[in-house]
Amino acid sequence: MGLLDNLKAKLGPAKGKVSDLAQQHGDKIDRGLDKVAKTVDERTKGKYSDRIQTGTGKAKGAMDRLAHKDADGMSGGGHTPGTTPGGPTPGGPASGGTPPAGPPPAS
Repeated sequence: MGLLDNLKAKLGPAKGKVSDLAQQHGDKIDRGLDKVAKTVDERTKGKYSDRIQTGTGKAKGAMDRLAHKDADGMSGGGHTPGTTPGGPTPGGPASGGTPPAGPPPAS
C-alpha cells in the first residue's frame, strides 16, 4: 500500500463521524459560518466582502457535501444528473430535457 492508501484507510472512520456530526448540527454550523463571516467583514471594513462571501459559500457547500449521503451510503458530492462540473450537458434538464432528434434542419 502506498502512503495515500494508508492515509485514506486511517481517515475513513473519521470521515463517517464528521459526516454524522455535520448532519446533526448543520444548522449550527451554518449560523457559525455566517457569524464569523459578518465579524471578519466588519473588521476589514468591507474591503474583502466578495471574497468572504465566496469563502463562506464554499465552506457551506463542503459542509453540505459531508452531511448528505447517497442511498448506497457513499458521501454525496457527485454532480447533479444532467450537469457536469463545467455546466449542463447537452440534452440535460437545462436545455429542455430532451436531445434533438437528428441533425439541425437545413436552411
